Amino acid sequence: MNIAPNSHSRTRKRLMAAAASVAIAGAIGFGAVATGTAPVLAEAVRVEAPQVPSFADVVERVSPAVVSVRVKAKIESTADDGSDLPDAFGNLPDDPQLRRFFREFRGFGDQDGRDGMRRFGRGDRQPRPVAQGSGFFISEDGYLVTNNHVVGEGSSFTVVMHDGKELDAKLVGTDPRTDLAVLKVEGDGKFTYVDFADDAKVRVGDWVVAVGNPFGLGGTVTAGIVSARGRDIGAGPYDDFIQIDASVNRGNSGGPTFNLNGQVVGINTAIFSPSGGSVGIAFDIPASTAKQVVQDLMKDGTVQRGWLGVEIQPVTSEIAESLGLKSDKGALVSSAQDDGPGKDAGISAGDVITQVDGKDVASPKELARLIGAYPPGKPVDVTLWRDGKSETVKVDLGTLPSSDKQASADQQPSAPPKADTLADLGLTVTRSDDGKGLVVTDVDPDSDAADRGIQAGDVITSVNSTEVNGTEDVAKAMADAVKSGRKAVLMQITRDDSNRFVALPVAKG
Repeated sequence: MNIAPNSHSRTRKRLMAAAASVAIAGAIGFGAVATGTAPVLAEAVRVEAPQVPSFADVVERVSPAVVSVRVKAKIESTADDGSDLPDAFGNLPDDPQLRRFFREFRGFGDQDGRDGMRRFGRGDRQPRPVAQGSGFFISEDGYLVTNNHVVGEGSSFTVVMHDGKELDAKLVGTDPRTDLAVLKVEGDGKFTYVDFADDAKVRVGDWVVAVGNPFGLGGTVTAGIVSARGRDIGAGPYDDFIQIDASVNRGNSGGPTFNLNGQVVGINTAIFSPSGGSVGIAFDIPASTAKQVVQDLMKDGTVQRGWLGVEIQPVTSEIAESLGLKSDKGALVSSAQDDGPGKDAGISAGDVITQVDGKDVASPKELARLIGAYPPGKPVDVTLWRDGKSETVKVDLGTLPSSDKQASADQQPSAPPKADTLADLGLTVTRSDDGKGLVVTDVDPDSDAADRGIQAGDVITSVNSTEVNGTEDVAKAMADAVKSGRKAVLMQITRDDSNRFVALPVAKG
């Protein structure tokens, strides 16, 4: 049987097409088997987003400059009867073994000398570890910075380097008011060191890196941001802390906080922690404060600050109104010390200090920082608000005493039997024994005076800068205030040999 040529050609084409289809299907099937997935017709989702910066380069460069600080001190022998457990352990269960554990092992890692000291009851007076902290080199010849509360009770100091090498160090100087200290490593060699940043350029939200020795774990790195500036935590007269949320724990004290350029923006000094561990609230001494203090310590071993010699208090809105001030800025002088340069220059109780050398004084803390930044003997112009107008006096600053002035031993005068009433103020008063001022004998609990803390035994010495010796003086001062359109009078109160001012509203009509 003969097959036509055209029919043969068509049959061949159909066979070739079928073979090609089988080959394609086989390839797809093999791919599906090999990958275990169905054929993909679109690309997987991928988001192009900014990458979080790595801190590795910064850490690699600065870590050799950061050290652990071990402190030892002489321990006096004491009876080991457990009677000296601190108050924090007073609620422990009555378990002798548990109490012994806390008694013997409390204090290792960032404690001050008294609370952090490990006790030994066998007459051993050799140096023992009492604290661990952190520090960092600020010069290639071995000067390093740490906290005063880390080294304050120490008799010998050991610095543990980044590579584990241990070196002896000596104490150069401390400044308890700012909680800073400087050590000097003994020996030859050059050390990797870091520099202070200009913390005026540090902004809330900037990245920071903390490097230190928490719980004895040297070289620990944590990161976070600057949470706030200018924090006052009640640690001292120069509080101006940088708050960060990088994890900081016991043992980090004295350690540096770096910006992304590897410069020190602050020094770890305190944490807020109800639990004892990090909750993301830590406080740093600003680099600007530390830089000046450290320079003084390296040069002289101590810090000398200017001294004005006045006691001050905040200016509240009520006090400002009673004095005719437009704002509640400044520092109100509650008393001028007899031996102070302020009194010699004419500053007196009732004055409000508004400027120093043309720089505005926003608060008592600001005044303390401004005066403390000047060297002793420096003449400064102090602007005062007095008797409803501004005036300037020149003061030659003294030297801030190294210890607090002792309280006077004079007793407060006893009250004579006859009492008078200042009904509009809710006060019952009587003349003082020496005839200077009025002694408060009773306070109406529902009065403005009670709300502002005036209590029996206080002595009213002046009202609106006018001395008072009787209730008639108070009544006249109140009447004058009403005539002047003021809503309050300013009373000077003496209690326990210290002065303060209280603004009390005056009755209308």
